[in-house]
Amino acid sequence: MLTTETKNPRTGAIDPNDTPALLRLMNEEDRLVPLAVEAELPRIAETVELAVNALAHNGRVIYVGAGTSGRLGVLDASECPPTFGVSPKLVQGFIAGGDVALRSAVEGAEDDPEAGAALMDELGIGEDDLVIGISASGSARFVIGAVTRAKALGAATAAIVNNAGTRLGACVDVCIAPIVGPEVIAGSTRMKSGTAQKLVLNMISTATMVRLGYAKGGVMTSLAATNEKLRGRAVRILCETAGVSEAAAEDALVRSDMRVDRALELLCTAAERKG
Repeated sequence: MLTTETKNPRTGAIDPNDTPALLRLMNEEDRLVPLAVEAELPRIAETVELAVNALAHNGRVIYVGAGTSGRLGVLDASECPPTFGVSPKLVQGFIAGGDVALRSAVEGAEDDPEAGAALMDELGIGEDDLVIGISASGSARFVIGAVTRAKALGAATAAIVNNAGTRLGACVDVCIAPIVGPEVIAGSTRMKSGTAQKLVLNMISTATMVRLGYAKGGVMTSLAATNEKLRGRAVRILCETAGVSEAAAEDALVRSDMRVDRALELLCTAAERKG
């Protein structure tokens, strides 16, 4: 039986517990997640190298998942443009059943390998791309169909699963498998498994973007200030990084189409001329 489907011996009697005791049990289980992710750091590093290589050669990073795994992939991909100022085409997320499955379950969608393969054809996947399949069980046929077709098209492939010896893991170049153990509620992989997947996805996208220069010095130097909160963050970054006043930072930001990287370049050029 899959580890993610096994009943947890530590939480089998949670029903009679009061709320604080129930939450304590859940918190104790959640503490196991970072340790499971730590054990997979070498495979995560390999995947980051594949992602850096793909984007450096005008390729893409494509996440493909089903259910919770698919939603997490779409979430991580959708946050790359506002965080790193990159095109939404660079990192893309897809879920079995299409966008409607982000809000509602689409019955049977994850069991259709042909749909996964067809998605790869529609996207025009090629040898410069990296396709990452995400499935807690490692058995979602939509995801397996997608990565199998992607590999046949010459793309690099990776997987994020939460069980050992999975079908998905067997058909990719790199398999990341943080084994978090049985869930608090057996089979509810939105819990520890989902948390592990979120951590891994954060690592892959963030490390890749840092390696490619889209974030420097621990701040979002490629941020696009598209709302009031981000505008304030952009001004702070410019003040701290370029050593200028808020007024100068605001002016440079406006003259740079609200892009921090362009504003930094403008401020640095102005400083060099004064020097």
